[in-house]
Amino acid sequence: MQELTVSTHSRVEMVDITNQVAAIVDRTNIAEGHCLVFCPHTTAGVTINEHADPDVTRDISHTLSRLVPAHDNSYHHLEGNADAHIKATLVGNSVQLIVQNGRLLLGTWQGIFLCEFDGPRTRKVWISVR
Repeated sequence: MQELTVSTHSRVEMVDITNQVAAIVDRTNIAEGHCLVFCPHTTAGVTINEHADPDVTRDISHTLSRLVPAHDNSYHHLEGNADAHIKATLVGNSVQLIVQNGRLLLGTWQGIFLCEFDGPRTRKVWISVR
């Protein structure tokens, strides 16, 4: 298992970690297998989506913030970040990818993103390749 450290700079942000994950896969020398990317935080997540056009991540962040507003009088969680927990649940905490010929098998426009919902923070992402 390898660990990435990712610093975020905004409360809600999607950070492209594709190159860092690909470098870890490359160092394993595993030709065929799977790569698990896991975020061990309750207010952040991991997803795969388009990384060619930054408007896509802006649209995703904007829509999640509209669906789950930061401040809602019905939230019971006292730390003021209930929305971040809900968004992280919606996005999920892991993705699994295929490794083929020693490389991540991603679609042409796909990238792997750490999704920050309670930043700025320093986050960990764990990667297991088998």
